[in-house]
Amino acid sequence: MILILTGEGDLHAERVQEVLERRGAEVVRFDPAWFPAEASLSMLVRAGGVLGGQLRFHDREVELDQIQTVWRRRPGSVQASAALAGTATARTVEHEAQAVLADLWELLDVRHVPASHDVVKHAEHKSRQLLLAGRLGFELPDTLVTNCPDAFLDFYGEQRGRVVTKRATPGQGLVAADGESLVRYTDPVRPRDIVHVEGLRLCPLVVQGSVPKQLELRVTVVADEVFPAAIYSQASNHTRFDWRRYDNARTPIEPFPLPDEVAERCRALVRQLGLRYGAIDLVLTPDNRFVFLEINPNGQYLWIEEATGLEISAAVADLLLDERRKGPDHAHRH
Repeated sequence: MILILTGEGDLHAERVQEVLERRGAEVVRFDPAWFPAEASLSMLVRAGGVLGGQLRFHDREVELDQIQTVWRRRPGSVQASAALAGTATARTVEHEAQAVLADLWELLDVRHVPASHDVVKHAEHKSRQLLLAGRLGFELPDTLVTNCPDAFLDFYGEQRGRVVTKRATPGQGLVAADGESLVRYTDPVRPRDIVHVEGLRLCPLVVQGSVPKQLELRVTVVADEVFPAAIYSQASNHTRFDWRRYDNARTPIEPFPLPDEVAERCRALVRQLGLRYGAIDLVLTPDNRFVFLEINPNGQYLWIEEATGLEISAAVADLLLDERRKGPDHAHRH
């Protein structure tokens, strides 16, 4: 049995589930946001280190010892009953429920994709990614992480004012306590921004030397398979500094012939981070150098698949099944 941890409306999970079910696999989807309000768990640890029990939700019952693979796609956060909303009790319930589920995922001696929760969290550290990538031979942008105005100004001068800033945490979006949605993209520092440098004391930032771009690359690594795609972000002013400001009509995405040595570095980085999957962002400079920016241990890929025809979903299905044989979805993958 393959257990997919994700919320409703996850098109990636739906696509891969279709592939898996065509191959005869048993697939169950579970969102941790259903626990404990809409789901129950009985986890039994017996003498000799044997784990048993059941996970029950929405008229389904999953025997824990039947799970062979866990795919951590886009799981929601645990939620207490709506009757407890806004109370200290709700926070206590959610804290306990989160601890119990974290324990469960770690106790399941199965294949975890892209990796166990703790390994994924460890892999998300941006500075660690840069250090590992650099040791593997990737070219890197000079990078400063700081909340010190003086350190920022020194770096700004060293880079001759050509710097960008980004969040230190994964992703560009967050939701404030009052429900307001906030977005922080990668942005260049303009001379007029320097007058606000003292505000840096309030929150650290990642500051990088600006990398000239011919195009950008999203390299999706699934086990040992590498799916490189070129994003022509420089074709639109809207996406020049961050392609996540999507301008699909003016930003072509195409398969890209990645050199073998760069592809192998991508594989090696995913392995070094303890992952089975990773979405890597690179820049190809105008003089054809490949510069590493970051890796997302659970990055989205369906938009790349649909734009390029690269059969990433089939590769993910292979990984979840741990298939050694060639199935119908292997044909003409590249």
